[in-house]
Amino acid sequence: MSAAHIFAGIGASHVPAIGAALDLGKASEPYWAPLFAGFAPTREWIAREKPDALILVYNDHASAFSLEVIPTFALGCAAEFAPADEGWGPRKVPVVKGDPALAWHLAEALILDEFDMTIVNKMDVDHGLTVPLSLLFGQVDAWPCTVVPLAVNVIQYPPPTGKRCYALGKAIRRAVASFPEARKIAIVGTGGLSHQLQGPRAGLINRDWDARFLDGLTADPEALSRIPHLDYVREAGSEGIEMVMWLIMRGALEEQVDELYRFYHVPASSTAVGHIVLVNRAGSP
Repeated sequence: MSAAHIFAGIGASHVPAIGAALDLGKASEPYWAPLFAGFAPTREWIAREKPDALILVYNDHASAFSLEVIPTFALGCAAEFAPADEGWGPRKVPVVKGDPALAWHLAEALILDEFDMTIVNKMDVDHGLTVPLSLLFGQVDAWPCTVVPLAVNVIQYPPPTGKRCYALGKAIRRAVASFPEARKIAIVGTGGLSHQLQGPRAGLINRDWDARFLDGLTADPEALSRIPHLDYVREAGSEGIEMVMWLIMRGALEEQVDELYRFYHVPASSTAVGHIVLVNRAGSP
């Protein structure tokens, strides 16, 4: 049996205002307190589980990439990743420690498995990655595990399909299974849930869609993988396409999973915040 394994998948929104609220000491204010309380059980759980590494699936918001270079899937292979300056200075959070051995193994395995990964040896990481870390670990002097960033283009059309993302998750599962070093790994899918930030439908939130999507992660991820892009835009808003990144997380788990925890909160800066924790079912093949 491989020394490395993915034991859990986590889904979490990455709203930038969440990071600002935490950084500015507003987490206990009435608007924000229910949101941070909703992540407390996961912070306690992950502190007990002590993963060695996270594979964190997120999208860059023109911090590391621009219209000059738009990789569909970009894998961070560096030893560390600094918080990005998104226009108001970098978040005052720890530098993210990479896991080059694991990242380079993933790059090789995924490319040979016919996924065209962009290998990135230097990049800053923005709120898409650091906000989920803050939600999972709180305000700390150093992140307690290494992180392999996996950036997905869901900004510039065409983004990858849900089917392709789900298949990439399965390929990640195979790649981790062939890694010879001991690693207890959790994979995190970020973004969403339903939200639209501009136009006549700005502020759109679709609770029913979000609930069905969260249900499907446990019960029928294959069906979720077949949702076309237009349905995300129509039902979940123009930024709802971020939800395909949760399918990478789900594909990296076994076929049978158990849902440990779910949290849903509206609103957080005009966004529906979703969160779920899934673990491989004992005895699942």
